[in-house]
Amino acid sequence: MFKTGDIVARLSYNQDLFLKILALNKRRKKITAVLGGLNYRLIADADVDDLIFKDDKQIVHYQLADSQEVYKKFRKVVYDRKFKVEEEYFEIPGKILHLDGDQEYLDHCLKTYRQLGLQAKGICKSEAEQPKAIAGSLRDYPADILVLTGHDSLLKGKSNLKSLDSYRSSGHFVQSVTEARRIQPNKDQLVIFAGGCQSNFEAIIEAGANFASSPRRMMIHALDPVFLVESIAYTPIDRTVSLKDIIRHTVTGVDGVGGIETRGQLRRGYPKVEH
Repeated sequence: MFKTGDIVARLSYNQDLFLKILALNKRRKKITAVLGGLNYRLIADADVDDLIFKDDKQIVHYQLADSQEVYKKFRKVVYDRKFKVEEEYFEIPGKILHLDGDQEYLDHCLKTYRQLGLQAKGICKSEAEQPKAIAGSLRDYPADILVLTGHDSLLKGKSNLKSLDSYRSSGHFVQSVTEARRIQPNKDQLVIFAGGCQSNFEAIIEAGANFASSPRRMMIHALDPVFLVESIAYTPIDRTVSLKDIIRHTVTGVDGVGGIETRGQLRRGYPKVEH
């Protein structure tokens, strides 16, 4: 018997991802589980008959493999940044405001922002709550970069990839981006990343985001937005970011995230004072 909090995988998906049981629902003697990805921004429903339990040893191996992949991206981000530094200047990278529908993911992102030397404010709001929270959040925490993330997925039985009705949360992300653009329509004054796993990339970009998920309706890693906006925050404002380079910094790559030409948010100062 499964319980909330158990870590499982789906037999029908060849156990490709480990997921946590967020809730169990019983209807007409049939039990279904609401699942959230451990490291990928997916939320999905599944029959309990399709689930297989994962023990502590299996979870450790899974998390270790993921950590190794994340570490490779982290090293590349830091290595590439070293070649951008001009020793005679001091730097003020762009400030980040991050709204996330998952507290655990948000905490993980905030920890990584700190490790990358970025100033970020995190607010946990469900995907449905985010549109109403945008105005107040931007007023209280002015930022150069706005990140709107959480869980998303294509709904079962839906085949129209263009319709927002085919997605669990894409409509909320579109509403949030629309609200943010009412406040700041200039895409270089406020850079926006929005989306989760399998999100409607085209609709989110059309609403006004600079970057979004997911061009190929793929799963995206919880840290994909962090690695992407790090490149924006550390690219000088007189340059546009290299789309191909910054997307290569992410875990899932071009299948998971994409965007439009955008100016960096790093301001350089002179002279650099040594103490």
